[in-house]
Amino acid sequence: MPETRADLLVEALPYIKNYRGSTLVIKYGGHAMVEEGLRDRFAQDVSLLRFVGINPVVVHGGGPQIDELLNRLKIDFRFVDGQRVTDEATMEVVEMVLCGRLGKDIVGRITRAGGQAVGLSGKDAGLIRAVRKRLPKAREENSPPEMIDIGLVGQPSSVNVGLLNHLTAGGFIPVIAPVGVDEAGVTYNINADTVASAVAVALSASKLILLTDVPGVLGDDGALIERLGESQMAELRRRGAISGGMLPKLDCCLSAIKGGCRGASIIDGRVPHALLLELFTDHGCGTEVVA
Repeated sequence: MPETRADLLVEALPYIKNYRGSTLVIKYGGHAMVEEGLRDRFAQDVSLLRFVGINPVVVHGGGPQIDELLNRLKIDFRFVDGQRVTDEATMEVVEMVLCGRLGKDIVGRITRAGGQAVGLSGKDAGLIRAVRKRLPKAREENSPPEMIDIGLVGQPSSVNVGLLNHLTAGGFIPVIAPVGVDEAGVTYNINADTVASAVAVALSASKLILLTDVPGVLGDDGALIERLGESQMAELRRRGAISGGMLPKLDCCLSAIKGGCRGASIIDGRVPHALLLELFTDHGCGTEVVA
């Protein structure tokens, strides 16, 4: 047993050396954010990354927790193409959950694990500037698409890199709630994967990591694809082998890589210490996306 543990440390050494001094952007959500034991393990993983000289930046989601509070408050809500339609009442709840309860919980757990975390929303120091997002709805052939207004839903237009660099240089772990603001001060709810991708590009991060509730990207035979290129991705899309919620995650990964982020992975957040397995072992813990 001691030899086995020592072997794991030796296996991790070249990866630690490779990532030391670099920035990793981690989108935290799904089952890993709900199950108590996994929440503490995630906090330990992020703290360990900082202790070995890596700069983690966390962007967290919180869809199920938002749904729970909306139901408790008897506020109706709906989705269009997977996007939450966000009116003013819903936006208030989004901020309460993401910027308050969840952000503070993640910061507290990282702090108890020994790290120094700072909770932020996109409104702090103009961290995430946003523009209003509208969804295109397909119409008849050769007709322009109809644009659907889904309320206070935004997409990032810029990221205050100086603030994040200042925090990471001081040894802090930024924990970002995906809420943005436009030039007029209007607050927007933004998809957490999209924010994580934008932050990874802005920071020229070494890696973008998305935690999910599946092992990674699966092929036609249901087997995990450990390394996925753009042409293979297009073929799997064409055949319908990948669909649903995995499609926007892959788009975020590709967007990050094409924007200057050096790598992206989709990993299984249900696996204890998935982050460490992905970063510091030969086999990883999900699918690596390459351009």
